[in-house]
Amino acid sequence: MSNKAGYILAVFMLLCFWQVGAMLVGSNIVATPLMTLEKLFHESQSQRFWKHVEASSFRIICALAISFVTAIPLGLYLGSSRRADRIAKPLIYLTYPVPKIVFLPLALLIFGIGDLSKIMLLSLILFFQLLITARDSARAVSRSAKYSLKSLGANRLDLFIHVIWPSTLPAVFTALRIATGTVVAVLFFVESIGARYGIGFYILDAWGRADVPQIYAGIVVLAIMGVVLYETFDILERVYCRWNQL
Repeated sequence: MSNKAGYILAVFMLLCFWQVGAMLVGSNIVATPLMTLEKLFHESQSQRFWKHVEASSFRIICALAISFVTAIPLGLYLGSSRRADRIAKPLIYLTYPVPKIVFLPLALLIFGIGDLSKIMLLSLILFFQLLITARDSARAVSRSAKYSLKSLGANRLDLFIHVIWPSTLPAVFTALRIATGTVVAVLFFVESIGARYGIGFYILDAWGRADVPQIYAGIVVLAIMGVVLYETFDILERVYCRWNQL
């Protein structure tokens, strides 16, 4: 089955379950797919709706970019340096289990209620996910591959470019795909406080007005954002990790 056919079948099954759920519970609690699509079509004619989409997309992209350029290099360095990893490991183990969402009030105090506080909190949450994955994947690189390149006179930069980075790239893309689910989920929470635009605010505003179709329209938009990001990283992996494809 092709990828497109798989998506079509999956969407059809979800719509069927959704419709059955709406019939069992009632459309005043679970909006039907048709009601949601009609609401989405109506809302898409509004400029304000696209401002919500633009605000959420901007925060997601910025958070992913910041966490990537900070966590991946650091994780690869720690994974390839036993001494550095030995020093940093206690700090990572102590801070990683702490739920980063509890720092939202501090982020609002330090960075204000604008985009910066939301982006920084999202970046912090994603940072540890990418850091741990990059560190562990770098540690898993075989010694024989490192020694083989060193025997040819390679320096540390050559080792990173030709061995560590290619070996860890599939795991990095896997971490990015997992991070998309996290960032979209947390986005709703951070946009529910001190925001005027964003899909999280859009959903919460609909809840306050008991506009059930708009709530589900916002959920669908968040789901589409997650799928687009996931597929983007999947495509990038197929392009840059062709050697790892079956």
